[in-house]
Amino acid sequence: MSNGSDKMHDFYNRVPNAAFHQQEFWLMEDTLARWEKEGYISKNTDLNQLFGFDDPGKYSTDVLGWCEAAFYPKFEEKILEDRGEYELVQDFAGRSVLYFKGRRNGFMPEYIDHPVKNIDDFNKKIAFRMDFNTPKRIEDIKKSIDKAKELKKKDYIICNNIIGGYMYLRSLLGPEGALYTFYDDPELIHAAMQKWFELADKTSEMMQKEIEFDEVFLAEDICYNGGLLISPDMIREFLFPYYRKLLDNIRIRQSKKFEIQIDTDGNCLQAIDVYLEIGMTYMSPFEVASGCDVVEIRKKYPDLLMRGGFDKRILATSIEKIDKEIDRIMPFMKKYGGYIPSVDHGTPAEVPFENYLHYRKRMMEF
Repeated sequence: MSNGSDKMHDFYNRVPNAAFHQQEFWLMEDTLARWEKEGYISKNTDLNQLFGFDDPGKYSTDVLGWCEAAFYPKFEEKILEDRGEYELVQDFAGRSVLYFKGRRNGFMPEYIDHPVKNIDDFNKKIAFRMDFNTPKRIEDIKKSIDKAKELKKKDYIICNNIIGGYMYLRSLLGPEGALYTFYDDPELIHAAMQKWFELADKTSEMMQKEIEFDEVFLAEDICYNGGLLISPDMIREFLFPYYRKLLDNIRIRQSKKFEIQIDTDGNCLQAIDVYLEIGMTYMSPFEVASGCDVVEIRKKYPDLLMRGGFDKRILATSIEKIDKEIDRIMPFMKKYGGYIPSVDHGTPAEVPFENYLHYRKRMMEF
């Protein structure tokens, strides 16, 4: 096994006092651009070596979406309107998005419109893009299977990466539109979720004919800084029936047990107990600004696999404050195991290179 795979297996096995897998949630484009401008790095810098990141030790399939559903074909990307320093663009998920002209990444775009308003929109614009039997989809699934089989020889963790139901609905209907639709048109929600289930189940089945999963990951993003965006009862009514069917089918098709990870930004404290109902065993990334403290959460949930939880804002302050937070979190979490330390979301451009490098050197002590 590679060093990264060793550490990953220790993490999944919740080995107390094991060395942490060294990784980062996300070094943002603007952050890297700042450090490059200041002369600390170049485009050729090996960031893994510089910051001591481990070999991944894990492979996540990439055929069932992330923040948007896996459409085949995708929507045509085109400029809808020139607005001077901005441009209105139809993106690959069918949304109308306002960007800075000539710049599509490194900032939060403004979503002006979404492709689905009613069941006719879903049937005409979306349903056919989620058909399983599409040659390009089958081709990409086969490539993902081949990659998983290759990396399994190195004893990598194999993860079935899937867009979660809430994230999926939000990408179709918009954040506000999805919330109204739960009340105004529940039949549309169920029709969309049934299509989500069918695609996820058939794709998983094809992969499981040749590989077994160590983890199923649901990219959910169902929380904001005050808690859940929809009620636990609505989660149980609109999401869990489809999750349970999918997870049960995946279990039936393989011999080994698998972890279930829920990824959600915001304040996830209420979400933990809700998602435990479907067998969740792993959560990330525990945003501190929203009230998440991995030390306190570990005390309440000693067996929950956890990743994230280091306050991005502290990295922008001082070496002394960084050290204080590391000394508060790391020895305690190491005692339990089952934790991957990382910044609680993207590392922003406000973080000085010297601070981040110090943070990484301290993390390497563990």
